[in-house]
Amino acid sequence: MEPIEHALPQNKMATEPVGRLMLTMGVPMILSMALQAFYNIVDSYFVSAMPDGEYGMNALTLAFPIQMLMIAIGVGTGVGINALLSKNLGQGNREKASKIAGNAIFLGLCTYAVFLLIGLFGVRFYLRTQTTDTIILDMGTGYLSICTTLAGGAILFMIYEKLLQATGRTMLSTIAQIVGAVTNIVLDPIMIFGSFGVPPMGIRGAAYATVIGQGVSLVMGIIFHHGFNKDVDSRVQYLKPSTAIILEIYKIGIPAIVMQALMSFMTYSVNIIFGRVSSAVVTAYGVYYKIQQFVFFAAFGMNNALIPIVAFNYGLQNKRRLKNGIKYGMLYTLILMALGAVALQVFAVQLMGIFSLSAQTQYLCIRAVRIITLGYLCVGANIAFQGIFQALGNGVRSLMVSLIRLVVVALPLAWFFTTFTNAQDMVWWAFPIAEGCAFILAILFMKSVAREKITTIK
Repeated sequence: MEPIEHALPQNKMATEPVGRLMLTMGVPMILSMALQAFYNIVDSYFVSAMPDGEYGMNALTLAFPIQMLMIAIGVGTGVGINALLSKNLGQGNREKASKIAGNAIFLGLCTYAVFLLIGLFGVRFYLRTQTTDTIILDMGTGYLSICTTLAGGAILFMIYEKLLQATGRTMLSTIAQIVGAVTNIVLDPIMIFGSFGVPPMGIRGAAYATVIGQGVSLVMGIIFHHGFNKDVDSRVQYLKPSTAIILEIYKIGIPAIVMQALMSFMTYSVNIIFGRVSSAVVTAYGVYYKIQQFVFFAAFGMNNALIPIVAFNYGLQNKRRLKNGIKYGMLYTLILMALGAVALQVFAVQLMGIFSLSAQTQYLCIRAVRIITLGYLCVGANIAFQGIFQALGNGVRSLMVSLIRLVVVALPLAWFFTTFTNAQDMVWWAFPIAEGCAFILAILFMKSVAREKITTIK
């Protein structure tokens, strides 16, 4: 395949040194996602400080898979948008890039409509599949109903965020994310406990603080995209749905959606499996999961920089920059995961002491950290490989790595370990073992992808 000669040379993804470019694009997204993880922790901290905080933490854990599913569809669709938009910009096709951006917004509106219906009619039924405790059911229903019926801010911001990232404007998307997160953090104690004339709303207050913060991020994302994103045309005519473009987006995006949704399915299944041991194990898993997001979100942030850089230079057919994008994306992701593993091991006790939990639940949280972080280097490599596969249009391979990581190995092992007499100590080993198995598969896939997509470039 001959190099594309009509790419947009002014785009920094075609000209800036790749190692530095990966950092300048990745660091803002890492900070953005770390702040998102931080306000999830803040939500949990204030909920745990409520009089019935242990019930509230359990309710948040049971509600979390639906929130993850929402993120899965938004982020998965965004991956398709990101890779396709970056590739067309690399090829110099501004008209098609504009249509992709318009269709992305249309898909965001459709996604919100689905979660509105779930929020109106399906929340309590979903929670009953995980618990029969009426206190937890009531708290979870109140929280999750608000987060789903008012999910427009979260879902549409994920779309606008990807539109900004795909054109290299990661700082703008980060600013929007930060302002929304700060809004959430400030509103949490006010709306949960009551202050400044606002009545105490308990766990519902945490939900309202979350959706308000997401709405603020959306407003800023809209302003930044339509005001500053000049690589694409933002006129209303481009919002008209195109079946061909939507199919192109989802050719890449559906495997990514399924991949992300597997995390939701895994968390939901783990809640049920761990419930065989005790409710304390379920709560501990939920707390650990939110702590680990600091590290995982850093890796995902770097992955969000890797995808447009690799996709853009693949569209440009620049073999040297493509290989450098893969190299630096992998290297930086592994460094982040290694640092995260060390930090969690060293500060595990202090981190879990933040929450108002029973001594037994805190012990289980620390046990989870000690064991699961042993597989973090494999996690980092798997995340980077999945981003590379997505950027090169090999979404199915990315999906298969996720299946091994999150379902095929992890869930049967987790169930098997619940049969042990010391199940509360053993169940955590399911996760690093599954990551190791996925890593072996990803290495084999990468060799095949390199032969098919990289070595053929002149």
